[in-house]
Amino acid sequence: MSEAPLRLVGLRGATTCSANTTTDIRQAVRELIDVLVSRNGISPEQIVSVTFSVTADLDACFPAAEARQRTGWDSVALLDCQQMAVQGDLCRCIRVLAYVWLPPEQSPQHPYLGEASRLRPDRSGHN
Repeated sequence: MSEAPLRLVGLRGATTCSANTTTDIRQAVRELIDVLVSRNGISPEQIVSVTFSVTADLDACFPAAEARQRTGWDSVALLDCQQMAVQGDLCRCIRVLAYVWLPPEQSPQHPYLGEASRLRPDRSGHN
């Protein structure tokens, strides 16, 4: 009996930083990626690419630089970009879009942490 092929899934998520500092941004990225990886049970080999977008008020460092420090992530395609500026948008927000290979029966879990839970109240709990 052969295993079902994996399917390519886009995982979304977001978090916020308390301040525009290297330390705060790195901590927020670490927490967001930790939760994304643990909730979805993924390993670096399953990750195709990860794009981080940040609001214009976050410019102290690159989120991808923090993600690149993770064990096994040296082969993951990482990209940073600036989030489109919209009046009334959430401040100091880091969003993530990760393309990963998941088993067909696994439901993707999209973490929205901190103040970013307001962006997707339907997903701020455990999905």
